[in-house]
Amino acid sequence: MKYSDSSVIRMVYLVFAAVIVAGGRQNTRGDFVFCEPTNLGPPVNTSQSDGTPCISADDLSLYFTSNRSGGSGSHDLWVATRSSRGDNWSSPKNLGSSVNSSAPDYFPCISADELSLYFYSTRPGGRGGGDIWLTTRTSAGGAWKKAVNAGALINSAYEDVSPNLSSDGLTLLFASNRSGGYGNYDLYISVRDSQQSPWSAPTNLGPAVNSAHLDAAPSLSSDGLALVFHSMRPGGSGSYDLYCARRATIFDEWSAPLNLGSTVNSSYSELAPSLAYDGRSLYFSDHYMLPPRPGGRGIDDVWVVSIAPIVDFNGDRVVNLKDFSKLAQHWLQNEPPVDVAPAPLGDGGVDIRDVATLAEYWLQEIGLVAHWKLDETEGGIVHDHIGGNNGYGPPDLLWRPEGGKVGGALELDGIDDSLFTTFTLNPAAGPFSALVWIRGGGPGQVILSQIGGANWLYADPSEGKLITDLKGAGRFGGPLRSETVITDNEWHHVGLSWDGSTRTLYVDHLEVAKDTQTTLVGSEGAAQIGTGSAPVPGTFWAGLIDDVRIYRP
Repeated sequence: MKYSDSSVIRMVYLVFAAVIVAGGRQNTRGDFVFCEPTNLGPPVNTSQSDGTPCISADDLSLYFTSNRSGGSGSHDLWVATRSSRGDNWSSPKNLGSSVNSSAPDYFPCISADELSLYFYSTRPGGRGGGDIWLTTRTSAGGAWKKAVNAGALINSAYEDVSPNLSSDGLTLLFASNRSGGYGNYDLYISVRDSQQSPWSAPTNLGPAVNSAHLDAAPSLSSDGLALVFHSMRPGGSGSYDLYCARRATIFDEWSAPLNLGSTVNSSYSELAPSLAYDGRSLYFSDHYMLPPRPGGRGIDDVWVVSIAPIVDFNGDRVVNLKDFSKLAQHWLQNEPPVDVAPAPLGDGGVDIRDVATLAEYWLQEIGLVAHWKLDETEGGIVHDHIGGNNGYGPPDLLWRPEGGKVGGALELDGIDDSLFTTFTLNPAAGPFSALVWIRGGGPGQVILSQIGGANWLYADPSEGKLITDLKGAGRFGGPLRSETVITDNEWHHVGLSWDGSTRTLYVDHLEVAKDTQTTLVGSEGAAQIGTGSAPVPGTFWAGLIDDVRIYRP
């Protein structure tokens, strides 16, 4: 955990210990927000079929299936890696002929130690139409041995698909359409005493989890208390939706599954979930035989959604002692609004894990969805410190490590320097705000824009006054202009907000223009820093830009 002030946090724990109250525990869910899904983009996704992801326990290796060129069959297993969570994914590597076959190979599942890989294949030598297979290696990063069938105890004469291994390697979940189930495909479980022991005969997870429809692709959380899977049961948003069931302990029954909601699920298809080890992100794909989600690159793509607990219990947009006090009032009680750990849905009681999660957000701003500090010192990549939606520019960008308003800053040349980010925010989807520190610039030059959308913040072409082109549709929509010049070579903190009805411009924390706009024109384009929505001469910013922040409540 990262604390702003360790002495304050220690004090908070002492205060918390002094006011805790006793109570009971019941199975429930906490309050979490699922952020907008992000397409992983290249090099993971291509114009072909890329799907059924599995993220490693350290969040640094992503296994998936693809029919891109360079494989052995119609769909092969591939892996992309990265050095840290903030880095870009490497060009994926094919797992090779010892793993892949000329038949379709799908649904990889990597063990926590990355020494075992389970997957689904229709290759010859199986027991049914498609079986679960296994390959192993002696060291992480080493060569995979020739894949073998998972055996007669796991596989049947039917379809056995989408394996998922628990973090301790002692539980195997999968889907099957074998006889004796409740629906089209059901979820099954097999266990073993040790990693060297044989698997038990699979048992059906029962009607509490399974439906009369298709239920498949289980992903078990690292603590064994959350189960995410895809289903075609009624009540969803599209043909395939993602659901989550919870239990208070590994000895309890599963709760009724909850649909993950319309932020994650769409009218298209969401399937093959893979929950990160810390429960803070969820990978999934769409279906290669159905229309793809908008914003993708190929037939089907890999997507990721961030999962964040709602820790600002009193709604004042900062996490402090008031929030700790409210949590303490419900110690060991069934109180969903303050049951914020573990992700993704809590564990049914308020305990020390909720305290630890709250401490992670101590004094942080709530609603911050993108933050480019622009404190880099070299190169053409800038990091988004919130959602990983990095920005990209020329490799020879001019950095001013000591010349920013908040730490360092980026100096743009006004000719062709700018940053393209992978962050998208549809302005029409709800309230938001954007804040940027700037110095310099000239008339007509743009601070923040959206590809194919509007110029969010820029200097008007005649006098250099702050203006936005983000507007409502129809004849009542138009630019919002201020009377405040921002191109006087002084530092200014400029901002734009829309609360669903009012559009407001700010300079140096003061309102400088506002009007009524009950709607805004939507756009799914990525955010750009230092150039217009159409990057043409005259729109490139000539000056310093620092600390770009975007909020969405």
